Amino acid sequence: MPAASTQFGPPRHLPAPAAACPQHLEQAAGFGQWWYDPQTGVTHLSPTAAEYLEMPTRSASGLGVCLGHVVEDDLPELIRLWTGAQPQHPLDIRVIGLARGLRWLRVTPLPTDPARPRWRHGLLQDVTALTHAAVRERLGYALTEYLIGTHTLEDAISNVIQLICRNLGWEWGAYWNMEDGGGRLHCRHFWHQPDARLEQFSAVSSTLKMAPGEGLVGRVWATGSAEWVEDMSTDPRFLRRGSAQMCGLWSGYVFPVTYVSDNGERHRPGVLEFYSSLARQPEAQLPKVSATIGALIAQTAQRLETEAVIHRLAQIDEMTELDNRAHFYAQLNRHCALSHRKGRRFALMFIDLDRFKPINDAFGHEAGNAVLQAFAQRLRELAPPPARVGRLGGDEFAVLVPDSGDEQALAALADAVLAAASRPISYEGVALTVSASIGVSRFPENGQTGPELLRSADAAMYRVKQNGRNGSNVFSTSSPDTLAQQRAKLAQRLSIETELHEALQTGQLRLVYQPIVDIATGALHGVEALIRWHKPDGTTVPPDVFIPIAEQSDLIVDIGRWVLGQALRDLASLKGSALQKLKVHVNMAASEFTSSALPEMLGAISTGLEVPASQVVLELTEGMLMRQPEQVRRVMHQLREIGFEISLDDFGMGHSSLAMLKSLPISSLKIDRSFVRDLATGERDRAIAQTIVDLGRHLQLEVIAEGIESADQLEVLGQCGCAFGQGYLLGRPLPLPRLIESFLDGRSAADTPARVPAWKPPCPAPAVAVPPMPTAAAPCTRPLRLARA
Repeated sequence: MPAASTQFGPPRHLPAPAAACPQHLEQAAGFGQWWYDPQTGVTHLSPTAAEYLEMPTRSASGLGVCLGHVVEDDLPELIRLWTGAQPQHPLDIRVIGLARGLRWLRVTPLPTDPARPRWRHGLLQDVTALTHAAVRERLGYALTEYLIGTHTLEDAISNVIQLICRNLGWEWGAYWNMEDGGGRLHCRHFWHQPDARLEQFSAVSSTLKMAPGEGLVGRVWATGSAEWVEDMSTDPRFLRRGSAQMCGLWSGYVFPVTYVSDNGERHRPGVLEFYSSLARQPEAQLPKVSATIGALIAQTAQRLETEAVIHRLAQIDEMTELDNRAHFYAQLNRHCALSHRKGRRFALMFIDLDRFKPINDAFGHEAGNAVLQAFAQRLRELAPPPARVGRLGGDEFAVLVPDSGDEQALAALADAVLAAASRPISYEGVALTVSASIGVSRFPENGQTGPELLRSADAAMYRVKQNGRNGSNVFSTSSPDTLAQQRAKLAQRLSIETELHEALQTGQLRLVYQPIVDIATGALHGVEALIRWHKPDGTTVPPDVFIPIAEQSDLIVDIGRWVLGQALRDLASLKGSALQKLKVHVNMAASEFTSSALPEMLGAISTGLEVPASQVVLELTEGMLMRQPEQVRRVMHQLREIGFEISLDDFGMGHSSLAMLKSLPISSLKIDRSFVRDLATGERDRAIAQTIVDLGRHLQLEVIAEGIESADQLEVLGQCGCAFGQGYLLGRPLPLPRLIESFLDGRSAADTPARVPAWKPPCPAPAVAVPPMPTAAAPCTRPLRLARA
């Protein structure tokens, strides 16, 4: 190629129209012109073109000098276009000048004039602003695409580094943020163009840690303001000067990543830095780019926060932060499939808290929540990794224990869970205590799907409940029932529980009343309210079938409240009749007598129905007293102050001491039917009955014998001095209307409503002289239990 030279202004050989374009018109139009003679190598530049290429206004030099500020990578294609060696189409090039920094120019060749074919002619246009706008748009689109698919803010920012480097021409970029709890900034992510020298700079950066305010990165973090580095080798703020110089890095831009969340809080997760081997000067587009990045990262952060909330709602139980039911079931099914493929074993623990509902009722839902949260935390700490722990609802929990071939370890875990459940939980100065019933099933012996394992574990847990709760049981196929029979029983129990909920809501439950009779006179002393379940299809479910299920599901509390309300309504219906002063005994569930709301609730119902509280006798068993004695005793005294009487049911079967009896506000004792059954032939039973009668007399308590079914039993009780009795011999449980009819058939003409008249039992009561019983002065309190007679 001929030696090239550069002249300013149009060549003298050009036609007049081309030479006549003044500089001010070029500047107004935003372009300059160039001419090139391939034969002589001479280049002519208009003043505007010379300004764009940062050429001196005087001197002539070769083509290399003319294009000396063009980025080296762009030169080969530009020269081919300039000299006519390639097809004529516009070409965008980069120019780095001392005065204006990095700029983008568009070189557009013009058609050759046939009259002057030797001259190449074209336009030179500054398209820096257009290019920056296009890059920002392209970068924004690419960033949005990346950020939509990212799952963490860290991933989002690491993707941002590469995109910015590729789109804005940086060779190296990195993201810095604070160490967890370290208080120092470290290089979390970096990216660089393929260059072995840049790998060395990355290695140096990844080992460096900076305090806020230290070095360029620390300064940007501390101030929250962007910084431009024109020459990294001489900038004292830049701590990696030596490494940068060795790697050929020259200039850079460092800015904080900031965004404002929906609640107005400003966040600064880290700092981004980008470096180039070119001597780039501050560019107006970079602050705009950093603002765009901040906005996109803010959107990503908000999206991730929303997704995290949705994730928690979908998979995590908000109360305990354990897996929720749906997520635990999904993990259980996945584990079944995985274990089946790989031939592994695992165990499933089904845990039900005992006596949880009484705490809820006695101290409120916040206390119940505190119990659930404390137990969940203990369970989480006990579960060996990688076990999964879930809350299935209410007070039910489950633990999936992988690779549980060690039976001893499994038993030890169950014991640890029982111990954790029984440790008192402090709530507002009160020690709340529960226990746990645990059922364990194993894969694949007790089921090969999630539902099968759950049913087996539930059946095992149910047997713990039957045996008194607070224990664990591994599902066993060696029981008298086959596996199918066990599951059938479990299914029947669940069906009864479901139907019982419906029965309570749809009025399928009824009350019947069994007479309590004065043994000496045959007078009707009172009645005991007993519950019956009559299904719509005409069948009846016996109380000894559904009451245990109700007690295990805590549905017993709702049923107990219904019984109390119905009994009081029935008493109210007797106003103005000969039975208006009838006393009704109601068995209470254990959980009811621990509820501090019980006295107020019963008092309100009694007042509203205008039924004297003294006509209601609340019965509880000795065993109930031993569960939460202080709370039960407190409720008993509150009830007695309102006027309700309290009776200790099934006396002799529990563990109450004489000292406790002395302090309890009870009005009567009921001799358990087990002592009455063999009373006519058993000397020990007779001695026990006599002792209870004597104890009642000395404590000024009424004594009532249960389960009297023969005249011999009745006679012995009369001889012992027992004042009152109930049983099939004296009268079967009857609906209230039939009870009234039986009473009317047996009363005398002299009877008045002021006195409960004589009861006409199915067989005549023996005439036995019984010393008069003193009136009870004190009341009693105990968890409520429904009679199953």
